[in-house]
Amino acid sequence: MLRPVEFSTYHGGSREEGLLDFSASLNPYPPEWLDEMFERAREISGRYPYYERLEEGLSELVGGEITVTAGITEALYLIGILALRGRRVIIPRHTYGEYERAARIFGGKVIKGPNEPEKMAELVEKNSVVFFCNPNNPDGRFYRVRELKPLLDAVEDKKALLVIDEAFIDFVKKHESPEGENIVKLRTFTKSYGLPGIRVGYVVGFSRAFRSVRMPWGVGSTGLAFLEFLLEDGFEHLRKTMPLIWREKVRMEKTLDVKSDANFFIKRVGDARRTVKELKEKGILVRNCESFGLHEYVRFSVRTPEENSALIKAFRELGVGF
Repeated sequence: MLRPVEFSTYHGGSREEGLLDFSASLNPYPPEWLDEMFERAREISGRYPYYERLEEGLSELVGGEITVTAGITEALYLIGILALRGRRVIIPRHTYGEYERAARIFGGKVIKGPNEPEKMAELVEKNSVVFFCNPNNPDGRFYRVRELKPLLDAVEDKKALLVIDEAFIDFVKKHESPEGENIVKLRTFTKSYGLPGIRVGYVVGFSRAFRSVRMPWGVGSTGLAFLEFLLEDGFEHLRKTMPLIWREKVRMEKTLDVKSDANFFIKRVGDARRTVKELKEKGILVRNCESFGLHEYVRFSVRTPEENSALIKAFRELGVGF
């Protein structure tokens, strides 16, 4: 008989309609071509989606050979197939829980360490796999390449593999990304384009390996249509909307006494469960950070000015952070 595998990981995002959702850290501004994209998806839904040609176009746009995946989640499981079985897997504390889940499913030996490059470097051994989220989820801390150098050097010296999750890198001002032969970078459009249901991401590095094990037709007709419009867009949507998010981010930092390099914050509220419940009663959803091991914290994203004002007002009414 088959038995379920128990994990503590769960994800943000509302399961209920009608709530103002700050729990999922997404771009609140949809692309102008969204309706056209869905119409195109309807037109091509009667055939199997092949996206190799679009993959080539995306490689040119990004500036390096990439592998399209069904979000970062598929990429993590492909890494499990390719690299995690029986290997030492080093994961920071207080980070995205899916790394540990994938590692345990594929028989990796999980080692937890501080979420600091220099201290993580001390744990690296020969042929180990290191996961590092940059900017980190849930606290939004971003490490520049010079700050990552101890970890980069350790991975190179020990011939280990460094998996850098850059899901939120588009939200970081003047971001930069390390290069190296033993580095895999995971990126997604679900956050920066505010379309988590589209399930389109990509991997930078080791394209032949990733393409050899990914699912056929892992990205459906809607994802295929998204890629077509994305290539025409050329990231113009990001250039238009990121300054709007950064402006609101500064306001929220000043008002709520929080700090982040990304488009979301964590805030200490004491009883996280109670705060989530009380905000939900006001029609607002924030993320309980218990699954990250941060039992007194909630996480919330940057949305539109009007929506952010509603959250600030709700925090004030609860007496949180003022």
